[in-house]
Amino acid sequence: MLDNLASRFTDITRKLSGNAKITDKNIEQAVEEIKAALLDADVNLRVVRRLVNRTMDDVRGQDVLKSVNPGQQFVKIVHDRMVALLGDSRQELELKGKDATSVILFLGLQGAGKTTAAAKLANLLKTKEERKVLLVACDLVRPAAVEQLSVLGRQIEVEVYREETKDAVKVASNALKYAKKNLFDTVIIDTAGRLQIDEAMMGEIVKVRDAVKPDETILVADAMTGQTAVDIAKSFDEQMGLTGVILTKFDSDTRGGAAISLRSVTGKPIKFIGVGEKIEDLEPFYPERIAGRILGMGDVVSLVEKAQEHADEEEALRLQKKMAGGTFTLEDYLAQFQQVKKMGSVESLIKMLPGAANLPENAVDEKKMKREEAIILSMTPYERQNYRIIGPPRRKRIAKGSGTSVADVNRLLKTFEKTKLMMKKLTKNKGMQAQLMKQFGGV
Repeated sequence: MLDNLASRFTDITRKLSGNAKITDKNIEQAVEEIKAALLDADVNLRVVRRLVNRTMDDVRGQDVLKSVNPGQQFVKIVHDRMVALLGDSRQELELKGKDATSVILFLGLQGAGKTTAAAKLANLLKTKEERKVLLVACDLVRPAAVEQLSVLGRQIEVEVYREETKDAVKVASNALKYAKKNLFDTVIIDTAGRLQIDEAMMGEIVKVRDAVKPDETILVADAMTGQTAVDIAKSFDEQMGLTGVILTKFDSDTRGGAAISLRSVTGKPIKFIGVGEKIEDLEPFYPERIAGRILGMGDVVSLVEKAQEHADEEEALRLQKKMAGGTFTLEDYLAQFQQVKKMGSVESLIKMLPGAANLPENAVDEKKMKREEAIILSMTPYERQNYRIIGPPRRKRIAKGSGTSVADVNRLLKTFEKTKLMMKKLTKNKGMQAQLMKQFGGV
């Protein structure tokens, strides 16, 4: 996500920091390059001008040129301005307590991922906040939209309210009554979208809004549409009064124009971002963390949170003991692969590290990792526990079973043997940590 912009900003800051002496000319040149990068990223022109002007004001207001590290100080100024553009701080959903019923109304055009986003949010509220959620199928225009929501509801074990009617207002009103009677504390209403904003669409949604009086009116917009998403948000807000936005397909948005422009143009916060196709791939939007990614500073906080979310403390302690005792097996190696996969793609995790934009394009070979996983899965449980018994005949069988070559199997076993040795040393010598990290980087 935001790859192009992050790469451009990394180049700009590298040039600035590489100068032995920072001058007014250097600063002006850097600001012009920032302006060009933002415009190429499809950021709103007025937003770009505001960022550039305020950055220059901040630079002139500080003794940047005499700073010990002026390059870093300049990056800090740009970072703070970027955070302000993105919304300063995380904006939570404004919901009632669990002793009452909160209503979240979802709006958006067709193709933005509105129905899927509704299910993702229901899953997040259910699992993270332990709320009792009811999904309401009010998209009665798009074929199969009701059935799609029902399938997603069954997948996440959240009830879906539906009726055989074309009257969205009636469905929404009856759903709210049903929710209150059955003690649901959160109702998420998925409304109809269109290919474009039209009078009929707005008329229906306004009636639904007036009938249920939502606590949150959320627009679901496609991040990849750039300024179009911002224009759509502005139109919906003028007619409906939005309380926030969910940007879908954020993981595929290499430009970033929508995310950077939205808050400044509409005044409405981005509350969540869709970062993948899985039902768990909906994350809170943190302006400071996103600004850090854009400027190549990484997002270590989110990385740690992902690790904590999927970590099994008992399993970690078990593996630590096995590493120290030299009994780490290919079965354990496979478990580590699968644990990382739960956190997301390795490429997405690497991008959260500071300086990730400097890494070569193919620094992480995920195909190779999948190949190695397939090789281990093609082994018998006994072979995974005792890799030394895997002689030439077994290697040939494993290669055939995994769709790889004997050379691939040989490489995996050699890598595993080195990794196992380094892990054992690491538990006894903290200074070996850098070597271990280097070894894992080649996996």
